[in-house]
Amino acid sequence: MTESNLHPLTISLHKQSKILEIVYDNGVSFKLPCEYLRVFSPSAEVKGHGPGQEVLQTGKENINISEVQPIGNYAVRIVFDDGHETGLYTWNYLYELGQNQENYWKSYLHKLNKSGYIR
Repeated sequence: MTESNLHPLTISLHKQSKILEIVYDNGVSFKLPCEYLRVFSPSAEVKGHGPGQEVLQTGKENINISEVQPIGNYAVRIVFDDGHETGLYTWNYLYELGQNQENYWKSYLHKLNKSGYIR
């Protein structure tokens, strides 16, 4: 089974712990914090329209997810309680976020630190 053929069996939002849990059909599961999903939104508002245009997201420590909306057979739209809802999280992108969570998060915290933002 290749990564492009992966589909989630379940997607569970745990609002109290602010975790989105995803179990894929290959048996792999991820617990992705809402803050992590928000700061790595695939939207143009976060990613920009090309390399080097990314916008560092700050102040998202207490963010939660209001709603997870299915988009066809390939993605979900995540609606955050700060009103952000423009990113479509494909199954592959969610899998990538899960696989690379530790490295992506370390990189994000490093960028926050370099920017002078205090958590």
